[in-house]
Amino acid sequence: MRTDARRHHDPQIRGFASDNYAGAHPEILAAIALANGGHQIAYGEDDYTENLQQIVKGHFGPTAEAFPVFNGTGANVVSLQAMTDRWGAVICAESAHINVDEGGAPERVGGLKLLTVPTPDGKLTPELIDRQAYGWDDEHRAMPQVVSITQNTELGTVYTPDEIRAICEHSHERGMKVHLDGARIANAAASLGVPVCTFTSEVGVDVLSFGGTKNGALFGEAVVVLNPDAVRAMKHLRKLSMQLASKMRFVSVQLEALLAGDLWLRNARHANAMAQRLAEGVRAVDGVEILYPVQANAVFARLPHDVSERLQKRFRFYFWDETAGDVRWMCSFDTTEDDVDAFVLALKEEIAK
Repeated sequence: MRTDARRHHDPQIRGFASDNYAGAHPEILAAIALANGGHQIAYGEDDYTENLQQIVKGHFGPTAEAFPVFNGTGANVVSLQAMTDRWGAVICAESAHINVDEGGAPERVGGLKLLTVPTPDGKLTPELIDRQAYGWDDEHRAMPQVVSITQNTELGTVYTPDEIRAICEHSHERGMKVHLDGARIANAAASLGVPVCTFTSEVGVDVLSFGGTKNGALFGEAVVVLNPDAVRAMKHLRKLSMQLASKMRFVSVQLEALLAGDLWLRNARHANAMAQRLAEGVRAVDGVEILYPVQANAVFARLPHDVSERLQKRFRFYFWDETAGDVRWMCSFDTTEDDVDAFVLALKEEIAK
């Protein structure tokens, strides 16, 4: 039996299933190596986590504080726990990741009630929020305490700063706080072409989950508290939720590598540009319908089911709604123009059969 490490995959093969499929950016791997060696204090008292705090303040303002965690579900659950009482509820879009893709963790681990709202494009509005924003004095109903939005959304759409400002003002007027799931926040910033603070801290977002894994990190996200008055016992909840890394320097240095310069935006801009190239390529293909505006690094399309099944044998991607024939194609920081062009050609060939 071999005991030495060896490569088990072809690194030239890339698909369009998820930005989680991509490896780590070389600059991230270099940063991890830089942080290695010697001893650093565990559980977040290391030099890298301390420096990360200053970088985060530079992006989000002087009251911002980052709490590195292992993954996005952990970031969301810890955030929402810290913002709610035991009887609290969270209003979110029906398509939200916390509702659809987190295995019930907000309910089972966080002890929260999710109050969902159908949306046409993944985006909440003050009017949609009001469908669930009621009953604060009704002991028979979970109390709405937080509105959670996703930027960019699970459908690849992007909120404008004014749209988020309207949500925050509306929610705060009703005594609710605002959480932003930013698993792909870099793609949203790249799409909007504005500093990340313009659609977070400056418009009233209280807490956000900052994503790194989908944007070139090996692992690791962060809960970023923008409004200290919106949370309680963050450090205790992070530990209780099994999201406290003992060797936290290896999470923090990745976020530092992304945020200290422009790597986070470089990666996101490239992924977004590849999605635009993909959308332009498939628009001209008869039998393919693009379902939502392509504003970040995702393309949602509808095409014949049998075509998708044949195409999946050549490139990995997922059905979004298999009954309707809807699929999702994701681009990553390492997607190339050749990858996109080869995929479009394969799609044309399968359509023609």
